[in-house]
Amino acid sequence: MPHPTSRRTLLTATAAATAAAATGVLTAPGAAAAHPTNASTDRRLRRIIAGMSLEEKVGQLFVSRVYGPSATGLDQADIDANLKELGVRDGAELIATYHLGGIIYFGWARNTRDPHQIAGLSNGLQRAALAERHRIPLIVSTDQEHGIVCRVGEPATLLPGAMALGAGGSRSDTRQAARIAGTELAALGINQNYAPEADVNVNPANPVIGVRSFGSDPDAVAGLVIEQVKGYQGAGIAATVKHFPGHGDTNTDSHTGLPVINHTREQWEELDAPPFRAAIRARVDSVMTAHIVVPALDPAEVPATLSRPILTGILREELGFDGVVVTDSLGMEAVRMKYGDARVPVLALLAGVDQLLNPPNLPVAWNAVLDAVRGGEISEARIEESILRTLRLKHELGLFRDPFVSDRGVDRTVGIRPHRAAADRIAERTTTLLADPGSLLPLSRRSHRNLLVVGADPASPSGTTGPPTGTLAHAFGELGFNARALSTGTAPDRAKTDEAVAAARGKDAVIVATYNVTAGSSQRDLVTALVATGVPVITVAIRNPYDIAHLTGTGTAASLATYSWTDVELRAAARVIAGRAAPEGTLPVPVPRADDPTQVLYPVGHGLSY
Repeated sequence: MPHPTSRRTLLTATAAATAAAATGVLTAPGAAAAHPTNASTDRRLRRIIAGMSLEEKVGQLFVSRVYGPSATGLDQADIDANLKELGVRDGAELIATYHLGGIIYFGWARNTRDPHQIAGLSNGLQRAALAERHRIPLIVSTDQEHGIVCRVGEPATLLPGAMALGAGGSRSDTRQAARIAGTELAALGINQNYAPEADVNVNPANPVIGVRSFGSDPDAVAGLVIEQVKGYQGAGIAATVKHFPGHGDTNTDSHTGLPVINHTREQWEELDAPPFRAAIRARVDSVMTAHIVVPALDPAEVPATLSRPILTGILREELGFDGVVVTDSLGMEAVRMKYGDARVPVLALLAGVDQLLNPPNLPVAWNAVLDAVRGGEISEARIEESILRTLRLKHELGLFRDPFVSDRGVDRTVGIRPHRAAADRIAERTTTLLADPGSLLPLSRRSHRNLLVVGADPASPSGTTGPPTGTLAHAFGELGFNARALSTGTAPDRAKTDEAVAAARGKDAVIVATYNVTAGSSQRDLVTALVATGVPVITVAIRNPYDIAHLTGTGTAASLATYSWTDVELRAAARVIAGRAAPEGTLPVPVPRADDPTQVLYPVGHGLSY
């Protein structure tokens, strides 16, 4: 049997340049489609596993965080953080001690400061892994969903997130966004992305998914999930659909509590399953579990991450998925609160998981799995199944051949002009005009030259340059307007509102950035007070598109939705408001009425244009 082509097969410089010129996206190493390993490769991987000690086998199951911008040579703060949480000084020592299969990057762990640093960290960690006796490369992963969840910020290219892409509705844009993101991650030595979201957001009150979902229509979500799987995997990295069996209809955040989803089996088949089925048909590399209880799928009401009926019975046996199953973070309270840090990894493996992600106490988790195998609760054959799946994935990604990246590759790939231009074009096509009753838009520099931008300033996603008000004002300034920014926050008090009202006097229009407006929110009071000045007020919902329901009746002149407050989406909103681009986005979720959530204010597909 011929040896399958690796997904990370290097293109020649000429081929890469040709692809970039033709598509506007630099083609990464690994543009070939995914291939299953052949029998010869499987035999080689099994021989590697057979030569491992039990400790080495257990280590391959874990994907851990580590503090610091490099694998060695850390400052004292990072050393202290590693010693406190992991019992080691740095990433190299972590790998040598626990024989890890993977590392996950976080901004708060100081892993993602700039592209060259990230590439250096990846190379240093891979060198540490290859110094082990079996020379098994790492899978390096991160959560780079784009939109509100980004671990790698500028100067990497920032792209619209899932719900924005759902508003755009373009399969080609959705695939291109994933291709750009995957190409840049691959250049940084990150070879598994925990994206795309396959959750169908049917609950407007969902506190943890929301705009991270492509929308509320299962078939539409499934179509876009397929495109992102193809985009990421075509760029040479592993895609991971999440959160199985579906986290879209919950009002509890699994980071802090245990959500229960009371869909019947029939409802699950209709609402939650289609995107996961589609991803599996598209040969997705990996599936991430959800820390949720779905009684219709497991009457014992065990969280899905720990549920054998869900992970083995449904995901493996019914849906036929034989790729890598990774847990959501084991540091989340949804699984910790009842089962504890020692039992969670053991129960997850018994349920059918392959990768144990980010346990809060790695020494405890690692030793618990080791003891469970030694004591016979978990068979060694069982963990070898999971190790084989992860080694197959590493082989398919080309990591056994060459896990390293280069500074030249970073410079030729990350944040390059064609990628940024494509991101701007995609963002314009996602911006949604929800209401413009007086046909105020687009604004003219002749009649609306002097603008005030006020509103929310939530904690910024990675890569944003500052508060949304400042970003919007700067974008308007580049378009030839005189724009002043005044941050009033997500809960403006009377003093902030009065300051905004005073600043609005003499302006030609006011743009208000709103953020998750709810009943009784003082953001509504701010909008009402600004409308009372007689200056036209335009609201821009910078996260959930549901804000407009709580602003109905305030007298706003126009309302838009951007689905995130990263720079690329805010710049696109400014161009739309200024008439430099037409609003093409339409709602991918219904907006219910604030006074009667059973009634729809704006349906799926609603969106105005000029």
